[in-house]
Formats: sequence, C-alpha cells, structure tokens
Amino acid sequence: MRPAALDQVAGQAALIGPRGFLRRAIEADRVPSIVFWGPPGTGKTTLARIVATQTASMFVPFSAVSSGIKEIREVMSRAERLGGERGVVVFVDEIHRFNRAQQDAFLPYVERGDIVLIGATTENPSFELNRALLSRCRVLMLEPLSSADLESLLERALTDREVGLGASGVELDAEALQALVQLSSGDARRALGQLELVVADAERDDRSLVTMSDVTRAVQKKVLLYDKSGDEHFQQISALHKSLRESDPDAAAYWLLRMIEAGEDPRYVARRMLRFAAEDIGTADPGAVGRAVAAWQGYERLGSPEGDLLLVQLAIDFALAPKSIAVYRAEKEIRAAIAESPAEPVPMSLRNAPTELMKNVGFGSGYAYAPNVAGGVAGLECLPQAVRGTKFFKPSGEGAEVALAKRVSELDRLRAEARRLGQSTSDAGSDVG
Repeated sequence: MRPAALDQVAGQAALIGPRGFLRRAIEADRVPSIVFWGPPGTGKTTLARIVATQTASMFVPFSAVSSGIKEIREVMSRAERLGGERGVVVFVDEIHRFNRAQQDAFLPYVERGDIVLIGATTENPSFELNRALLSRCRVLMLEPLSSADLESLLERALTDREVGLGASGVELDAEALQALVQLSSGDARRALGQLELVVADAERDDRSLVTMSDVTRAVQKKVLLYDKSGDEHFQQISALHKSLRESDPDAAAYWLLRMIEAGEDPRYVARRMLRFAAEDIGTADPGAVGRAVAAWQGYERLGSPEGDLLLVQLAIDFALAPKSIAVYRAEKEIRAAIAESPAEPVPMSLRNAPTELMKNVGFGSGYAYAPNVAGGVAGLECLPQAVRGTKFFKPSGEGAEVALAKRVSELDRLRAEARRLGQSTSDAGSDVG
C-alpha cells in the first residue's frame, strides 16, 4: 500500500498540496537535500522514494541503525558509480543516530552535489544534527495523520484488490473503523498493520463483518472511543479540570490517564495543566506554573509511556494544591476596565524623560525613587485617573495568598502614609499632557 505518487499520499497537505514546497520542487526537478522530521508512520520513507522516482533519480536506501563511517563511504562510492547522468537520492533512515563524525562524512558529497541527501528523523534536528550538515539541508516537518486521512487510508486498503485486502471480502463497521483510527494515533504504518491483523483474525473465523469486539480481541487492547475534536474530548477535559478544582487527586489522575489511554496527545493535557496552574491555583501556590512547565518539558524528553507518570504526578500535586482565582479575576476585571474606561495617558510622574525638552514639559515630574524611601513605597499614583484607587487583585485566604493579603494591606498602609507625608507630589493635575 505504499504510495507511488504524491497524489496517493495521505496527509501532509502543506508540503505536497498544490502550492506545497515539496510538490513544486519535484515538478521543477530541483529537490535540495532534505531532512524529514516527524513522528513514525507519517510518510518520511515514502516521500523520499517518490522524490527519487518522480525526478528519475537512483534511490539508495541506507540505515543509520547499524552503520558506521566505513559503510557511509561505501554507500557514497556506490552512489557516485550509479549516478552518471541520473541524480542519486541517498535516503538515510534515523539519521539522528549518527554521531558528529559520521554526519560529517556526508558533507563533501552533499556540498559537490554528487547526491541529494534525504534524512528521516523523529528527533529535533536542531539538537541531533550538526550545524554544517543542517545548513546544507532543508528541514521539512511532517505532521501525524488526521482521523480523516487515516479513515481514507484504511478504507482504500480494505477495498484495493490488487495490493490491499479487497480480495478478503471483509468489511469493517463504522465503530470498528473508528477504533482502528484511534488506536493508530496518526501513524499510517500502525493503522495498516492493525487492519491486517484484524482482517486475518476475521478470516480465520470465516466472518465478513468486523465489529468493535473483534478489534479489541485482535489488538489485545480495550478501545476507548474518543473523538479528539468532538464532544467526548471536551467532556473529559472538563472532568479533569473540575476534579482538580474539587481537590480530588484520585479523580484528577483517573481522567488524565483516561484521556491519554484513549489516544489524546499528552502534550495537549500538559498545556491544559499549565493553564490550570495560572487560572485556578494562581498566587495561592506561585510555584505551580513552574512545576507545570517542568512536567511538560520532562514529558517531551521522556515521551510515552514513561513521561505520562510526570503528568499523573502533576495532576495529584495540583489537586492537593491550595486554589485561588484571584489572578484570574484580576485579569478579567482589568480587561473590562480597559474596555469600558477612556484610554487616558500615562501619568506624568511615571513618564520617562530622556531629553531636556521632555523634562521641561513635565515628563517625570513628581516621580520619587521607591528604593530610596523608607518601606520601599513612595506613594506614587500609578493608575490613570479613571480607574484610580481600584483594587483589581484581591488575594484569597488560601495558601501563599494569606501572606500576600497581609503584604498588600501593609503596602497600602505605607503608600497612604507616604502620600500623607508628601513624599510624592503626583497630584491630580499630573495626568495633563
């Protein structure tokens, strides 16, 4: 079922669509050296083969898993011999496995144009490829296949009688098809492999219709149907958020893993946890945002399933953390004030005055340097007239905000005292100009 032409490739419309870079480069027969960067089963090898066939080039496949510099040089010599009038595409699978010296061995051949090097990697080329090689290649990102792309791919494989499974006569009901799509997680190779498994299992039982229970039995895994862009997606992320707000660590961890097991991208969950840290925990536990970022970055380094544990730990942590929406409310109130009140100029006392002219017209007039004042508060009026005196941030009585509330109260007292003593001269007229 490997596509032999661009029009047969599922997904990657940004690269191979009508205005896609790769399509235009192939049509013009001006394909540069390329690094395909993307998850497994997204078409890296397929696109490399298509580049070779549609530009009438020799295709020389090469694996980085079990090769060293000696093998690289042998392949390069072979490529030079095979080339002649035709171009040579050298495809290096898992190119990130090569060390710096091995990568350098390609440089003279790429530099002279003896070969078009196409590397495939699941790792970030910025970190895994040396700069010299990277500067001579165009990095193209491949995305996981969408549900619609996978459906089309499976349906084509199931009905194609020449190279697919059409001769089997087996059909999938809608639920079974969706289950295979979900289990594939954007990976075309996995989708086709699981389809073959399910069809073979059905043929052994002499049945023509495959159902959800058949899929579960064949792949030996319970399938939790879950539409990443549909109602179930939003219901489960809502359940996770509400369990965290309820401070229920068991439910929070359950819904988080339920989503991941059903095929949700853990990065999406990590992003929502970061949002929760700011919106629902806030300054009651100021370190929550940092812990969310650390867990997200940790997941990126470990991947699944090991990295899932970091997200479970974060869910339990956040469920038990003190909660406050004081920052969230402050943001909403400030946005409302900005929308409803006039956009008044910055008070004169707060304006910067880098030139003599600006000083002469009053910029910076009445400014007092807070660090030079007892208590570190000079009594400046920092808000414009229309919202002066408004308290947007109102700390709760939770966690670290207990101390913050005392700090806010003390600062208000020091500010009032400084104004009473006349340490700041920012009067009402200072807004003029």
